[in-house]
Amino acid sequence: MATKKQIIIPIVILATGIAAMVGFSSMKKPPEEKEQVDNTPIVAVEKISVAPMTLEVNSYGMVKPKYETELIAQVNGEIVELSAVFVRGGFVKKGQLLARIDPSDYQAALLDAQASMASARAALEKEMAQGKVAEREWKQIENSSPTELSLRKPQLAQELARVKSAQASVLRAKRNLERTEIRSPYDALIDSRNVGLGSFVGVGSKIGHVLGTAVAEIRLPVADNQLAFLTKTAVTQQGVNAPVNLIGTYAGQSTQWQAHISRSEGIIDSQSRMSYLVAEINDPYLLNSGNTTGVPLRFGSYVNAKIKGYDISQATLIPRYLVVNGKVALLDSESKLHYVVIDIVRQQGSHVVVANGLADGDQLIVSALDYPVDGMKLALVVEDAEKELPTSEENSSETQMASNNKKDSGE
Repeated sequence: MATKKQIIIPIVILATGIAAMVGFSSMKKPPEEKEQVDNTPIVAVEKISVAPMTLEVNSYGMVKPKYETELIAQVNGEIVELSAVFVRGGFVKKGQLLARIDPSDYQAALLDAQASMASARAALEKEMAQGKVAEREWKQIENSSPTELSLRKPQLAQELARVKSAQASVLRAKRNLERTEIRSPYDALIDSRNVGLGSFVGVGSKIGHVLGTAVAEIRLPVADNQLAFLTKTAVTQQGVNAPVNLIGTYAGQSTQWQAHISRSEGIIDSQSRMSYLVAEINDPYLLNSGNTTGVPLRFGSYVNAKIKGYDISQATLIPRYLVVNGKVALLDSESKLHYVVIDIVRQQGSHVVVANGLADGDQLIVSALDYPVDGMKLALVVEDAEKELPTSEENSSETQMASNNKKDSGE
C-alpha cells in the first residue's frame, strides 16, 4: 500500500502547478485590437469638358508671288534711260516705264515702212484707175470678150499685195519701237536688275526680274490622311476655300495673317508622299488696301499654317495613353470603376479628339491601377488640409506672454 507521503506529494505538485498557471494567466495582457485597414485603391481624376470643336490641319510653307516675270529684251540697242524705281526692292505700277532702249533706229525704220506703204497705196490707186479705163474701152468693142489680163486684174492684185506687205512692215516697225520701252507687266516688286545705263542689250538679254504684289501664294504640304479632316467643296476637293491662319515673324515679333486655300495641286509628291494645297493672300504688302497699321507679309517668309477643317458639335481632348482598346476608365457616381467605349475622331499629338462616349462632367481616371476590374470600388485622392494659422487673439496672447517672461527675467 502506498504511504501517506507518496499520496500527498503528487497532490502538492498538482496544486502548485494549478496555482502557477492561474497566476501566470492573471498576469497576461489581453491582445491589442488592430485598426481595420482600408485597402480601397486610391485614384486621381480629371473632369471632362465637352464643347464644340473645329478641327485644324497644321502645315508650313514659304511665301512666294503668284506671278513673277523675267524681263527680256526683244530688240537690240543701248540702254539710254533707267527709272529711279527700277532698283531691287522698288515697287512699281502696271505699265510704269522701267528702262528705255535707244529708239532712233526703230523710229527711222517706222518712217521707212510708212513711206513704203504710202508708195504702195499710190500704185494701187493708179492701177485701179487703169483697170477702169481698160474696162470702159473693152465695152466699146462688140465682137470680142475681154480677158482678165486685158482688164488689168492681175496687176491690180499685185499692187494690193504690195499694200498689205507695206502695212505689215509698218506694224512690225511700230511693235519694235514699242519694245524699246521696258514696262512693268503688273503691279510688282523689283527683285533684280541686270542692266545699267549705257549697257548694250541684244534680243534675249535679261534686263530684270519682277514679282507681282497683287497675290501671294504658299504651297502647304499635307499628309494624305489629314485631308479627311478638311471640308469638301462641290467639286470634292478637300480644303478648297478653307480659311488659313498663317503664323510668322516680322521684325522679331510673332504675327498672324489670314489667307484661304485657292486650289489643290491634285497630285502626291513622289519624294515626300505629300499632297499640296495652295493658299493665297491678296495684297500681301498692303499697297492697295489702305491699311496703314497692318503688317506686310514679305516674299520669302517662312510661315506655319493652320488650315480650318470641319466642325464637331460636341468633342473633348484627352491624353492618348489613357485609351486602351478604344475604352477609357471613368469614376461613376458610386465611386466605382466603369469602362466606356469612345469614338476617336483623330490623334492630335499626345492627345486624341473624342466625339462620342464622354459627357460633360464625367470623371476621367488619370492614375494607373495595378489590377483594374470593371465595377471595383475606388477612392479619390484627398489632399491634406492646410494647417490653421493662429488667430490674431492667439498671436496677441503669445506676444503678451513673451513680454511678461522677459520682464520676469529682468531683461
